[in-house]
Amino acid sequence: MVGVGNISRQYLEHLPSLPSLRLTAVADLDTERAAEVAREHGVAALGVDELLTHDDVDVVLNLTIPAAHADVATRALAAGKHVYGEKPLALSTAEAAPVLELARTAGLRVGSAPDTVLGTGIQTARAALDDGVIGTPVGAAVAWSAPGHELWHPAPAFYYQPGGGPLLDMGPYYLTSLVSFFGPVVRVSGSATRSTRERTVGTGPAAGTPIPVDVDTHVVAVLEHENGVVSTVSVSFEVWATRTPLFEVYGTSGTLAVPDPNGFSDPVELATADDRTFRALPVQAGYADAGRGYGLADMARAIDTDRPHRASGALAFHVLEVMEAVATASRDHVVVELTSRVERPDLVPAGARPDSW
Repeated sequence: MVGVGNISRQYLEHLPSLPSLRLTAVADLDTERAAEVAREHGVAALGVDELLTHDDVDVVLNLTIPAAHADVATRALAAGKHVYGEKPLALSTAEAAPVLELARTAGLRVGSAPDTVLGTGIQTARAALDDGVIGTPVGAAVAWSAPGHELWHPAPAFYYQPGGGPLLDMGPYYLTSLVSFFGPVVRVSGSATRSTRERTVGTGPAAGTPIPVDVDTHVVAVLEHENGVVSTVSVSFEVWATRTPLFEVYGTSGTLAVPDPNGFSDPVELATADDRTFRALPVQAGYADAGRGYGLADMARAIDTDRPHRASGALAFHVLEVMEAVATASRDHVVVELTSRVERPDLVPAGARPDSW
């Protein structure tokens, strides 16, 4: 594991429950923090270069800040290691493409968060859509918002630098879900802005420190999927309160209320033309009781069985291109045609385990 910051706690909590994975070493620029985590989990604390070349490491879990994702992934692949990283895959498609090409030529795997979409929530929604419970899907709407991560994160500055913002930080959860539901996006339009509100760190030892804002903080996009479904996506760090539904899919005979894909197992609700009251659906698919690390375990099992893994680099690249296209559409006031295509990942069957599917 490279990077033992805030997100690493969630991985460290779930890795012991995944028998196909064994944490062997951690590394971080903060060597004291790495040593502390290593002691807590009974593993080695190494330098980054030492970890990337260590004989006892097969897959590098890359939990660095977004600006370092591509560099660490490239170095891991060059050392002959598979790599699984946090989202986004890289800061740009130009940065990400050589990573995937290096993996292809080396016969190695690249995986990427979010793996929350492999839980029972999004997978049950996917199964319900595939079963036609709302007829033919016509459109989907996402509206995620918050005042800003500085209210809770002790070191939030990177959220307001390239690689952050509501689009690249929160967008992957919703865009990955939409692509899993409806297939690749072919065309994008959008607009983005930022306020002049002054932001400061709200918690921890740096509380009160000003935060420079170098990214757009309110983003709205329209996506056209290859199958004809039109999705609207709004993500914002500018909203103090809202009553807008988070995530819904609209079809010819019903509406599906999709749970937050930043979680794993919240219920899916359905309202139909015959009964317009939302009612929870039973779990139909997905890894039960999942947590962060399940996408990595899914990839490890796929390596062993020579199958595609679900939280793939190709999927993350397509989502990254969508986000890049939104930014381009906003800046240049154009509609952007996407060049990448990706297959929908296989559904996770109900009752499956990531080490035995």
